[in-house]
Amino acid sequence: MSACELPSSKKTEKKLCEVLKESKTIVVVGLSPKEHRASNQVAKYMQENGYKIIPVYPREETILGEKVYRSLDEIDFEVDIVDIFRKGEDTPPIVEKAVKMPGIKCVFLQEGVINEKSKEIAENAGVYYVEDRCIMVDHIRCKNEGLL
Repeated sequence: MSACELPSSKKTEKKLCEVLKESKTIVVVGLSPKEHRASNQVAKYMQENGYKIIPVYPREETILGEKVYRSLDEIDFEVDIVDIFRKGEDTPPIVEKAVKMPGIKCVFLQEGVINEKSKEIAENAGVYYVEDRCIMVDHIRCKNEGLL
């Protein structure tokens, strides 16, 4: 799997496995239509494992067979996880909107994406926050550990 590395030093948090088990809908901010991009590979994997994927991308009408939204503002239904594939410095305004979404359980910043302000926003809103991890890798780990 080229989308994310499998670093052996990181363990899956039990809470993350619980969130993945309880969740059904994942908004993917920055979901590229290009199949070779990590965002596409990760979203496709999650989709193949039973999650409804909601793409947020500035162009395209559909990605992975799903309607594309231009921003989180356009999504007016419950979502469980907002998974962000953007530069760390771009994440605070996205996280500010994400934590106000109906049903939100988790804000997830993908591997290599870190932002202290985003973490503070999510934690102040009482939303579970994960950064610098790959949701696909964590899903595989949770599955392998029998926690899904």
